[in-house]
Amino acid sequence: MDGRKDGKSSGYTAQSPVSVVCKILAIFLLLAGVTALTLWLVYRPSKPHFSVVGAAVYDLNATAPPFITTSMQFTIVTRNPNKRVDIIYDKLSAYVSYRNQQITPPVYLPPLYHETKSTVAMSPVLGGGPVPVSVEVVNGLVVDETYGVVGLRVVLLGRLRWKAGAIRTGRYGVYVKCDVWVGLKKGFVGQVPLLGSPPCKVDI
Repeated sequence: MDGRKDGKSSGYTAQSPVSVVCKILAIFLLLAGVTALTLWLVYRPSKPHFSVVGAAVYDLNATAPPFITTSMQFTIVTRNPNKRVDIIYDKLSAYVSYRNQQITPPVYLPPLYHETKSTVAMSPVLGGGPVPVSVEVVNGLVVDETYGVVGLRVVLLGRLRWKAGAIRTGRYGVYVKCDVWVGLKKGFVGQVPLLGSPPCKVDI
């Protein structure tokens, strides 16, 4: 007898290189997902907070056909509530709307780097050349100035990234809406009182 055991195998089946690569890739993706989830749970970035704390009106005139010429300045305070995550803003712009119609051309703001637990104030001057509007806007403005209360919306648009150490996220669109009510009579120029300024709504 030659000692061989016919009909029996060693129980070992060689794996193909493709199968090995797939398993390694699956393990890598699983570990990467767990790492990303852990980082998210640890840092968990929160939305920034925005509020309007001051306003000035230097020009607000309507002409026929209906155009509005404006020059306004708003002091906007933004706070980064995160303890571990900085916020980087890119391509920020701002404009003012009245009765859901834009009454100032967009003004582009400089890039902003917002460190953790910090507060930044900015005071852009918004306005410029005449902007075409509807008759409803012109008539509404006349009525509101007569009563001395004008409701405006300051809008900021742009993109932001969160940064934690050396890690930066991709860019996310940010849309900030700040509804304010100012005390304004026709012909008045200068700092105007804020009669109402709730926290801005931030969409990311």
